[in-house]
Amino acid sequence: MRNLLFVHAHPDDEALLTAGTMAKAHAAGHRVHLVVATDGSAGLTSGEFANDLASHRSGELAKSAEILGVSSITELKYLDSGLHGEHIGNGGFAGLDSEIVAKHLADLVRELNVDTVVGYDPSGGYGHPDHVQVHRVARALQQLISCNLFEATLPREPIARAVKLASTMSLTPPDFDPDTFAQSWTPKSQITHRVNVRKFTQLKKAAIIAHSSQSSADGTIRTLAVLSKLPKPIFDALLGTEYFVKVN
Repeated sequence: MRNLLFVHAHPDDEALLTAGTMAKAHAAGHRVHLVVATDGSAGLTSGEFANDLASHRSGELAKSAEILGVSSITELKYLDSGLHGEHIGNGGFAGLDSEIVAKHLADLVRELNVDTVVGYDPSGGYGHPDHVQVHRVARALQQLISCNLFEATLPREPIARAVKLASTMSLTPPDFDPDTFAQSWTPKSQITHRVNVRKFTQLKKAAIIAHSSQSSADGTIRTLAVLSKLPKPIFDALLGTEYFVKVN
């Protein structure tokens, strides 16, 4: 039996990147622990959830974790830095000392007897400052404790091609620069582990649906809303594999 700790930036990130692996690990008898760094208060949402968004998202996280078989949730409740870092100056997570946060997590790792930690790749996926900070924190944590460290990611090349195609078809906002995805995520050649989670995509989809505040935003199409409506064959094809890089 292993004790795995998944470190995520916001409530809903666990559903998108690692839900299948978490459910698969739980089904195999391992203990799955989840840390969420921020309160998610800067997330885009609709008027229905705008009042006390952090509280809504905390409740959604609890539902998602229950679906996936998570043994424990630790919400650090740091302030969400915002997609463009607009709240860093007000104490946002991305502006904090990553080594101090790592020392706090090291105590939790020892308490839970964690042997495997999962963080994010160096680009923070698509570059959200809180995701980049999770990468820094997990790397600092590995320097403090003895553990296996994996970084959740996606293969860069197909995403960059899809984004560029969407841009040429005018399916992206006018001010969107597709070249920003040229350095996002991880080149396929550097990915060390691919986890087949097709037997658990029903749970992964349920976890995504649990984050209802992130499926709606007035006048804006949200990724979670699109994914939650995909037919099973397409959902499985797109999200039936989860990707990681083992950090030595």
